[in-house]
Order: sequence, then C-alpha cells, then structure tokens
Amino acid sequence: MNNEKEFKDLPEGWKWVRLGEIANLVKDISPEGSKPYLEIGDIDIHSKNYIIKEKESPNHCIKAKRGNIVISKVRPTRGAISLIKEAFLYVSPAFSVLEADNSTFLFYSLSRRQFFNYLGTLETGTTYPSVNDKDVMNYELPLPPLPEQQKIAEILETVDNTIEKTEKIIEKYKRIKQGLMQDLLTKGIDENGNIRDEKTHRFKDSPLGRIPEEWEVVRLGEVGEIITGSTPPTENSEYYGDEYLFISPEDIQNKKYIENTTKKLTKLGMNIQRKISPMSICVVCIGSTIGKIAITKYECSTNQQINTIIPNLKLYDPEALYYFINFHIQSPLKIEAGLQAVPIVNKSAFSKIPLPLPPLPEQQRIAEILTQIDQTIEKEQQYKEKLQKIKQGLMQDLLTGKVRVNHLVEEKENEQRYTNNFTRA
Repeated sequence: MNNEKEFKDLPEGWKWVRLGEIANLVKDISPEGSKPYLEIGDIDIHSKNYIIKEKESPNHCIKAKRGNIVISKVRPTRGAISLIKEAFLYVSPAFSVLEADNSTFLFYSLSRRQFFNYLGTLETGTTYPSVNDKDVMNYELPLPPLPEQQKIAEILETVDNTIEKTEKIIEKYKRIKQGLMQDLLTKGIDENGNIRDEKTHRFKDSPLGRIPEEWEVVRLGEVGEIITGSTPPTENSEYYGDEYLFISPEDIQNKKYIENTTKKLTKLGMNIQRKISPMSICVVCIGSTIGKIAITKYECSTNQQINTIIPNLKLYDPEALYYFINFHIQSPLKIEAGLQAVPIVNKSAFSKIPLPLPPLPEQQRIAEILTQIDQTIEKEQQYKEKLQKIKQGLMQDLLTGKVRVNHLVEEKENEQRYTNNFTRA
C-alpha cells in the first residue's frame, strides 16, 4: 500500500487506481546507434526537463513518442522523470516508458515526492539501486474524473510554460551579458559611452594582448591587500555562533554577492581571524571549484580555500574589480592549479596574476552597465523562483484534491454548450 493511501481521504468523485490500470508500458525496442538518444543523466531532476545531446543509443533502447512518460528505474529516488515533447526519442532501457490517455496529468501526478519515496522502498542493489517495470506499474495513485484531470493538467502546464519562457529570457540576457563582458573588459568604453575599437581608438600591446592606450596592466597583489583565510578549531564551540559570516567555497554561489553562509563565528572566533571588510572580492583557489568568485557584503572571514582581495579604492572600483577578475583570471588560475599535484593556487602565485587597470571613471562606467544587466537577470531569476514555489503549492493542492477545480470544469462545459447552441442556431 502506497504512502498516498495513508495520506488523506479521497475527495468526492476520485478513486484509487494502480498505474498499470491507466497506463501501458512501451516496449518498442530500437536498433543500436539510433538518434536522438536520451539517458538518465540528461534529465534535470528539478525542472524535469531534458537536454538532447548528439550521441547514439546503445543496444536494447526503447523508442518513446511525444506524450510518453519516461521514469528512471536506476536510483529512482533522485526523481528523474520527464514528458517527451519530440515526435520520438530513443531512450535508455534504464527507463520505464509509459503511454496513457491523459499523460500530462499523469506526469504531474508522478512528479511528486510520494512516488519516488514509494520506489525507494522497493529498490534493490547498492552500487546502482534500482526497481523494475512491475514495481513502477504497481504504484497506486488518486485519480480524479477525466474533466478534472484535464483542468489540473492545463493549470500546471500553464505555469510550466511561463517558467520555460522566463528561463529563455534569462538565457537571452546571459548571452547579452557575455558579449558585453567580452567588449567592455577587453576594449573598454570611452567618456562618450562608445565601446572602443582599433579603427577609432588607440590600442597598445601588453602582456594581456592588445588593450586601450589609456589602460595599464598590474598584478593582483598591486590592486589591494590579499588575504588567505583559515579555519578556527572546529572542536572549540566558543568560536562558532551567529554573529559574523564565515565563508567557505560552498557559500559562493552563482551570484554576485555573498548574502549568507552555512557557518558563522562568535566575536571570539572572529578575533583570531583576519577580518575582511565589505566590498572585498573572494576567490576560491583550492579544489574542484577553483575560480568561483563573489563580493562580500558584510564584515566577515573565510576559510583557507579562499583568497580575498580588499581593493585599494584609489585604484579600483570594487564592482569593476569583481568583473575584471572574473573575466581575466579564470584561465591563469586553472593553468597554475594544473601544475600542482593537488589543484591549488597559493597566495604568492595568485598575487602575480596580471589584470588590466583602466582609469577609475571608466571602471565605474563599465561596472554600471554590467551591474544593470546583472540586476535584470536577478529580477528574472527571482520571478522564476516565485513561479516554481507557486507550482509546488498548486501541485500539493490540486493533485491531492485539497483544492478542487470543479467550478472551472463546469464553467468550461457551460461555455462549450453555449458555443454549440450558438453554432447550431
């Protein structure tokens, strides 16, 4: 018996069904080398969307068609499930492939955590825990009447479409930003707001290649104080509390500023650390995430995996420094790290990395342009996150019958009757 059955009494008109009663397994085996091919790792377990890569299928793959649902049987609790949108795809035999009359509703119903938890109770094996098709098809789920299924699917699909459009807008702005960074951080922008070009402006040779005549090349150690962090002894609880941010690489996300951290230090813990002032630039210099970068907002300290630049404000605008470092030092960092047995860029090597130095007013113009597009991207990302929360709430309410859509179904039926009567008249 599923968790779902113990979760709640069914709403009026709903019934419990076994998945095998409303869906069929697709067993159309495809030849080796078929394309396009979809495997488990191609599915984003959060969005439930997939990316098609240019690769050929191995033996025993299954031909899935538009509207089919693919469900991972390997590590099923991860939640790799998707709805096929193309005319057809060749998918890994590690999927169960389902066809059903109202596959969109069924996809949303099976995307809930309850289904994956159920599969988790049946999986076997340790290295690659898995379930079989029979386990999948024996799942029981609450099923509303068909008109209600269709309305629920319509509502959730509308939200998903809006999320997808927002994702495309975000990607468009990211492409625009990438182009702007390439121009602004190598050619600059003059006092009239024009991006420099060798046809209209003077350039010169430098260790970084051709740069505007007005620019200089300096080393990171010349643009501010560089601090390598450390970690207070973790066994001493007096060092850890809730007052000062203590930054580790995992706290540097894909965002411009560090808003919060997983750990904080007490005043005592902070006293044995090198203090880092607000508007300093933190760069991860050890491990697999070398090159991650963000700006501090508050007084804080970091662990030993991070080198931080406290900028000399007479030389560099902090936000401009963030963009220039992010753009120019990624390759030198990875080259230096590759020379070591353990990926690491120590303070000495870090300090010697070259960086362009435009005049301060120009830095500020560059930072203003890139900050504006970053703010636009952040606004769209926040909207996307809001939509995702709305979707989660709707799934919880609509797929359990907590909120009914009967009145919307009735309105649609009345509208259809009116249209039919009008047409006959």
